[in-house]
Amino acid sequence: MMKFLMMMLFMMPLCFKKNMFWMVQFFFMILMFMFMNMSISVMNYSNLGYMFGCDIMSYGLILLSIWITFLMIMASEMLNKNKIFSSFFLFNVVFMMLMLFLTFSTLNLFLFYLFFEASLIPTLMLIIGWGYQPERIQAGMYLLFYTLFASLPLLMGIFFIYYEMNYMMMYMMKFYDYNLFFLYLSMIFAFLVKMPMYFVHLWLPKAHVEAPISGSMILAAIMLKLGGYGLLRILMILQKINMKFGYIWIVISLMGGFYISLKCFCQSDMKSLIAYSSVAHMSLAIGGIMTMNNWGYFGSYILMIGHGLCSSGMFCLSNINYERLNSRSMFLNKGLMNFMPSMSLWWFLMMSSNMSAPPSLNLVGEVSLMNSLISWSWLSMVLLMLISFFSAGYSLYLYSYTQHGKYNLMIYSFYMGMSREYLMLMLHWLPLNILVLKVDYSMIWF
Repeated sequence: MMKFLMMMLFMMPLCFKKNMFWMVQFFFMILMFMFMNMSISVMNYSNLGYMFGCDIMSYGLILLSIWITFLMIMASEMLNKNKIFSSFFLFNVVFMMLMLFLTFSTLNLFLFYLFFEASLIPTLMLIIGWGYQPERIQAGMYLLFYTLFASLPLLMGIFFIYYEMNYMMMYMMKFYDYNLFFLYLSMIFAFLVKMPMYFVHLWLPKAHVEAPISGSMILAAIMLKLGGYGLLRILMILQKINMKFGYIWIVISLMGGFYISLKCFCQSDMKSLIAYSSVAHMSLAIGGIMTMNNWGYFGSYILMIGHGLCSSGMFCLSNINYERLNSRSMFLNKGLMNFMPSMSLWWFLMMSSNMSAPPSLNLVGEVSLMNSLISWSWLSMVLLMLISFFSAGYSLYLYSYTQHGKYNLMIYSFYMGMSREYLMLMLHWLPLNILVLKVDYSMIWF
């Protein structure tokens, strides 16, 4: 794992050289293929180096991080064109990737916490530095205080565990099972806020709406997954007590997912709608993790990867419209099928994946989550039906509202789209629908 770490460290000086924007992206592509071809053990940690290692769960999420980072740079071409501090932007992106890589690959619980929090800094920089409206400062504050408020108890919990166990290796913790309520609450709450769970989700739509395209992509694709990854790792030592209190989070998540799905129909901003739909999807993932059965773990992991690709692609689409019309309002973005018929196809493909149509990863994830939640309690079937129905509803609502109807007469000139944009969308959609063929790998592990 150290070789990838070193590669990213040595990419940092490159960011400040002239005309290196696409070169850094190219290096991420090389990194991606190097990491993809790495040998990996299905059952255990492999590629150990110092305190870093990689199992199937880390592997999938690191792969997703590198892929999305590479696409973030591709989506932010306007920064390079208009010279909006593009060198510092690149540095920020590489630093963020470094933090994410370390978060997913570290075996030490305290270091996991450290990098988990450190990944917040570049995200904040992206939102405050390259966001569009003055409200971005407020959005940054929301992001910071929601996540920091919840993560101080996590630090206390980690210190307590160290005091009890005298070591911090995650792999060794499987021999312990704590039945302490306050430890449980402090360890789990930070991850629930990060996911985000309903009631503590308000920072997410705000951050998304104010963030630049790159910020939205990384927030939707990776930042929400940090919470899920943390839960999957930490519940290992809290199994007994989670059997008692898990139902609280499942009920909040399912009810919240339903409310948020209805809330999506009230949105007039495209980005806001996509952000709320992320909360609805993640609420299913929280429910699946909290049932603590194989289907739930596997389904939440698959849904996290599928949602990362799908949500990021949808933010790209809304940004493509924003670059043409300088507005994300759905009242102005109408009738776009008249102008960009090819882009309309991509809108349809992304929307169909968002509502879990086959053959997307979202479908595999949602079916597994339904399996786990219904086996936990058949009453959850009602809310699952409603969430699935309304998720198809708001996806179609967004698609038909933006693509059909009478177009805005204020549009003066327009262009169809560049090959860069179509390539970017293709690189979101292909893995999302091709990885279905390789779901068995992650299934073996669970």
